[in-house]
Amino acid sequence: MRASDLSLTVTDTFTQAGQRIAGLFTPSLRLGVTGLARSGKTVFITALIRNITQGGRLPFFTPYAEGRLISADLEPQPDDDIPRFDYERHVQALAGDPPEWPESTRRVSEVRVALSFTSEHPLRQLLGVRRLNLDIVDYPGEWILDLAMLGESYASWSREALDQARRPSRNGTAAHWLQFISELDPFAAEDERIALEGARRYTDYLRATRDSSAVATLGPGRFLMPGDLEGSPLLTFFPLDIDPDKAPVRGSLAAMMARRYDSYVQHVVRPFFRDHFSRLDRQIVLVDVLGALNGGAETIGELERALTAVLKAFRPGAASWLESLIGGRRIDRLLFAATKADHIHHTSHDRLEAILRLLTQRAAERAGDAGAETHVMALAALRATREAQVRDGGAMLPCIVGVPLPGEKVGHERFDGKREAAIFPGDLADDAAAVLSGAVPFTATFPRFRPPRLMPVLPSGEVPSPPHIRLDRALDFLIGDWLS
Repeated sequence: MRASDLSLTVTDTFTQAGQRIAGLFTPSLRLGVTGLARSGKTVFITALIRNITQGGRLPFFTPYAEGRLISADLEPQPDDDIPRFDYERHVQALAGDPPEWPESTRRVSEVRVALSFTSEHPLRQLLGVRRLNLDIVDYPGEWILDLAMLGESYASWSREALDQARRPSRNGTAAHWLQFISELDPFAAEDERIALEGARRYTDYLRATRDSSAVATLGPGRFLMPGDLEGSPLLTFFPLDIDPDKAPVRGSLAAMMARRYDSYVQHVVRPFFRDHFSRLDRQIVLVDVLGALNGGAETIGELERALTAVLKAFRPGAASWLESLIGGRRIDRLLFAATKADHIHHTSHDRLEAILRLLTQRAAERAGDAGAETHVMALAALRATREAQVRDGGAMLPCIVGVPLPGEKVGHERFDGKREAAIFPGDLADDAAAVLSGAVPFTATFPRFRPPRLMPVLPSGEVPSPPHIRLDRALDFLIGDWLS
């Protein structure tokens, strides 16, 4: 036997070591999908999985377009204590006749997609890294509002909550609760019955405000979606009109409310941040900009404040795929996405992006200063409309065509959920600042459309691709570099 047969070259040694490392330490990338209620988180995750595992139309997702993505398969998730994202049930809803939108997120869930790919990266090739575990984390939009409480005292939180409740636009929803607390003495002795009644009325106010607003920006989130905390003292507090600079007297109602507020932050908000947000690598923030514009300047202002407060809790900064092998976690790419781009003509998409860019400017600048790369785009993860030109007198109007959901109304016309309608959505103004300030009013009203039906696998084995707008570009920004 030759000596050369008994020895390994340095390259061979690295290759074998790399194969062992690849087998033991397949990199994982945790993608957080965030957005306030009704921003489309469940649909985004479902459409992402469907397209990437079944072979969608993704021309701008570079690894897929170049043929380097070999396979994508659902696998058991890594965290046994977190429910699995119910992908199959959501697909079943979209594949029904008629198709239905999936149920909104009601709890934290996650799902793992194992990606096999051919790498062009020299170090990945040397280490034999040919797989990536993409862990997608979903959580209720109401719960992310709680993150703003991490840096707030009970007194400052109460002041802000009362300022919001006393706005003229909240007269109808907040009056009952405001009348109740106006008759309370914060320095009277603590009383469990008052705590229960006050929390109930405050929750009724939060729920009524959410139901009447296009964008939900009020918390605490667990008041609206308590889960297993329903009936717990952790959810029996409410804001009081107290002096932020004056400590509440021990044994008083104010002290009781402050204690329960602190307990909520300690036992609900901090674990939620620690167990989920602090472990993220990439983040997409879905924003219903069109819904906020429909609500007017006040709703836009509330949305901006909510996004800024929530994003302060993120841990943005530069990171590398190699760091993840040793436990380093840092959000190094942050995507802001204006959802429901299929509700307007494509000629207004750049204006929609400009509005979102200005809306998130302060939060994006903070993330950028910490080293995170940020991007803004308009998208529709599952496109419910198509575009058409409709003649109106001597002019051709750019319209969107879809099937409005039963009961939806445009003008004097109410729809039955069966027939298509062509709707002229209007044009967004070029001046994003003027739109956000209300100087240029946004008067369009969009119906909710029925989703397109997800078609089953054909006898030929072909899987019809669900329509989308820029889902492939979003994928490329969020994970494309990891598959290079």
